[in-house]
Amino acid sequence: MTSKREAVLSALHTLVRTALASSTVTVERGDALPEAIPAGGLVIIRDGKPGEPEYTLSPLIYHYQHAAEIEVFVQSADRDARFDDLCRSIGSAVAADRTLGGLCDWVETSAPEPADLPVAGGATIKAGVVTAILHYSTSDPLN
Repeated sequence: MTSKREAVLSALHTLVRTALASSTVTVERGDALPEAIPAGGLVIIRDGKPGEPEYTLSPLIYHYQHAAEIEVFVQSADRDARFDDLCRSIGSAVAADRTLGGLCDWVETSAPEPADLPVAGGATIKAGVVTAILHYSTSDPLN
């Protein structure tokens, strides 16, 4: 059986992958940054940090505000518009399913802080991280 943490992170990955399925973007989870960014862009979901939980007693329940990271990379002539499109698509998908199918109490996202990364002999990469705060509860932090 999958832990609550893994189920929530997997659902976030599925939500983002589904939201971007109609584009040529590559969506991964936890992978290393490749040497080249695919033409349609790259999104990597990082597990992030669950943080210190709050808890209630009787029964004991741990309440997490897990900060997962959604890294967005674009390397193309229209990188500003493409980056914006990818971030908007992710935001729209989260807004449409803030409970990840009932696994979370709530999901909220932050605005990315974009950065332009120069590449020697190549097009500049536009990159940014969208933080997704996943609010969920579990009876055991390891299950």
